Amino acid sequence: MADVTIYTTRICPYCTSAKNLFKSLGVPFEEIGLDANPELRARLSSENGGWRTVPMIFAGEKFLGGFDDVNTLHRQGKLMPLVRGEA
Repeated sequence: MADVTIYTTRICPYCTSAKNLFKSLGVPFEEIGLDANPELRARLSSENGGWRTVPMIFAGEKFLGGFDDVNTLHRQGKLMPLVRGEA
Protein backbone atom coordinates (compact mmCIF):
# COMPACT_ATOMS: atom_id res chain seq x y z
CA MET A 1 0.00 0.00 0.00
CA ALA A 2 1.30 3.45 -0.91
CA ASP A 3 1.92 5.80 1.98
CA VAL A 4 -0.74 8.50 1.95
CA THR A 5 0.35 11.96 3.03
CA ILE A 6 -2.06 14.84 3.48
CA TYR A 7 -0.61 18.34 3.78
CA THR A 8 -3.06 20.53 5.67
CA THR A 9 -3.67 23.80 7.46
CA ARG A 10 -5.59 24.20 10.71
CA ILE A 11 -8.60 26.09 9.41
CA CYS A 12 -9.52 24.10 6.31
CA PRO A 13 -12.82 22.26 5.92
CA TYR A 14 -11.54 20.45 2.82
CA CYS A 15 -8.61 19.11 4.85
CA THR A 16 -11.06 17.74 7.41
CA SER A 17 -13.16 16.18 4.65
CA ALA A 18 -10.09 14.54 3.10
CA LYS A 19 -9.00 13.07 6.43
CA ASN A 20 -12.52 11.81 7.10
CA LEU A 21 -12.66 10.15 3.68
CA PHE A 22 -9.43 8.24 4.24
CA LYS A 23 -10.51 7.29 7.78
CA SER A 24 -13.83 5.97 6.45
CA LEU A 25 -11.93 3.85 3.92
CA GLY A 26 -9.60 2.49 6.60
CA VAL A 27 -6.58 4.00 4.84
CA PRO A 28 -3.87 5.20 7.21
CA PHE A 29 -2.29 8.55 6.39
CA GLU A 30 0.28 10.96 7.69
CA GLU A 31 -0.87 14.53 8.22
CA ILE A 32 1.69 17.30 7.84
CA GLY A 33 0.66 20.81 8.84
CA LEU A 34 1.78 23.68 6.64
CA ASP A 35 0.75 26.58 8.89
CA ALA A 36 4.23 27.07 10.32
CA ASN A 37 6.11 25.98 7.19
CA PRO A 38 5.48 28.33 4.25
CA GLU A 39 8.75 27.21 2.63
CA LEU A 40 7.50 23.62 2.39
CA ARG A 41 4.17 24.81 1.00
CA ALA A 42 5.98 26.87 -1.67
CA ARG A 43 8.21 23.91 -2.59
CA LEU A 44 5.26 21.52 -2.85
CA SER A 45 3.45 24.05 -5.00
CA SER A 46 6.35 24.48 -7.40
CA GLU A 47 6.86 20.71 -7.66
CA ASN A 48 3.18 20.07 -8.45
CA GLY A 49 2.29 22.39 -11.27
CA GLY A 50 1.67 25.45 -9.12
CA TRP A 51 -0.96 23.81 -6.88
CA ARG A 52 -1.36 26.22 -3.96
CA THR A 53 -4.45 25.17 -2.05
CA VAL A 54 -4.76 22.59 0.71
CA PRO A 55 -5.14 19.80 1.21
CA MET A 56 -2.32 18.52 -0.95
CA ILE A 57 -2.73 14.75 -1.05
CA PHE A 58 -0.11 12.22 -2.11
CA ALA A 59 -0.09 8.43 -2.48
CA GLY A 60 3.59 7.64 -2.23
CA GLU A 61 5.29 10.13 -4.54
CA LYS A 62 2.19 10.57 -6.73
CA PHE A 63 0.32 13.85 -6.27
CA LEU A 64 -3.42 13.14 -6.26
CA GLY A 65 -4.64 16.73 -5.87
CA GLY A 66 -7.04 18.09 -3.26
CA PHE A 67 -10.19 16.80 -1.63
CA ASP A 68 -12.44 17.28 -4.66
CA ASP A 69 -9.97 15.37 -6.84
CA VAL A 70 -9.62 12.50 -4.36
CA ASN A 71 -13.35 12.34 -3.78
CA THR A 72 -13.93 12.14 -7.55
CA LEU A 73 -11.34 9.35 -7.82
CA HIS A 74 -13.13 7.52 -4.99
CA ARG A 75 -16.55 7.83 -6.65
CA GLN A 76 -15.05 6.54 -9.92
CA GLY A 77 -13.50 3.54 -8.14
CA LYS A 78 -9.98 4.74 -8.95
CA LEU A 79 -8.74 5.88 -5.54
CA MET A 80 -8.11 2.54 -3.85
CA PRO A 81 -6.03 1.14 -6.74
CA LEU A 82 -3.84 4.26 -6.48
CA VAL A 83 -3.54 3.89 -2.72
CA ARG A 84 -2.75 0.18 -3.10
CA GLY A 85 -0.03 1.04 -5.63
CA GLU A 86 -1.86 -0.81 -8.42
CA ALA A 87 -2.12 2.15 -10.79
